[in-house]
Amino acid sequence: MNQSKAIITAFGTYVPERILSNADLEKMVDTSDEWIVQRTGMRERRIADENQFVSDLATKAVEDMIGRYQVNVNDVDMILFATSTPEYAFPSSASRVQANLGIPHTGVLDLNAACAGFTYGMQMADSLVTSGMYRKVLVIGAETLSKITDYTDRTTCVLFGDGAGAFLVERSAEEGDFIAAISGTHGEGGVHLYKSGLSSEMNGLPLKVEGSLVQNGREIYKWAVRMIPEQLSHLITKAELEPEQIDWFVPHSANMRMIEAVCERGPIPLERTLTSMEYRGNTSAASIPLALQLAVDEGKLKHGQRVALFGFGGGLTYSGLVLKWSVPDRD
Repeated sequence: MNQSKAIITAFGTYVPERILSNADLEKMVDTSDEWIVQRTGMRERRIADENQFVSDLATKAVEDMIGRYQVNVNDVDMILFATSTPEYAFPSSASRVQANLGIPHTGVLDLNAACAGFTYGMQMADSLVTSGMYRKVLVIGAETLSKITDYTDRTTCVLFGDGAGAFLVERSAEEGDFIAAISGTHGEGGVHLYKSGLSSEMNGLPLKVEGSLVQNGREIYKWAVRMIPEQLSHLITKAELEPEQIDWFVPHSANMRMIEAVCERGPIPLERTLTSMEYRGNTSAASIPLALQLAVDEGKLKHGQRVALFGFGGGLTYSGLVLKWSVPDRD
């Protein structure tokens, strides 16, 4: 790929205050803490209030970023917002963030690549900045999956939570942070993970149209466990690196058992893998930012390390990035 001129200068996250624990779910559906932990690795997830929407979470993530790194977003010239749960078909969620923050002049664009949305957004930010078309891009991955979750379906309602992450990508005169990128799609498998819209069928098959997320977990698991090790190896080769030179693997935090199975097949072991699902659940486009935040707060992720991000999900689509982590360490 072309030599990147884009660097990550700051990031922030936000999760709602309300906690939905496994014990809470035991009162709602036929499940148990032991069953949930054994099959998903999840103990809690955060849930947005009834009147709290995805742009509200995103705005708070940007405010967290500003507070952490003392950066200015008034001169951002593009906002890329990855989400599958916008509060409106239009206007875009990105435009709501612009309005909430009072950014005077910026382009706005929503991206819909489900759980791969954040990594796609970061790829686009690198391309826009490196090309010289834009100088300062705000990338957001945020979801309110609780608003499209069927809490009578014991197989899916234990999985999903709400959250947001925001990253600032800026032009640099020096070498950029973005080392290599890949993406791909298996569109035939889209019927295994969807939320219906205007059409009531896909690939000639009828869809459930009540407006909730529908997932065939078995098929998603099989696809991900087969695809990710192969494509992650391809990504690392494209970066002209060896697996041992990647300090941290950061996959979308879909399900801990899935991630364990992926890591068993290589090329990066579980002990060098960062996740966020144990106390956040599956937050789709927000899960990778949340995992990075947890790793920074725990002192794991350090300035100058190499990270491989890998988003995957509805589409069925995937997107990966190898980055140099240049965000300044905070005392």
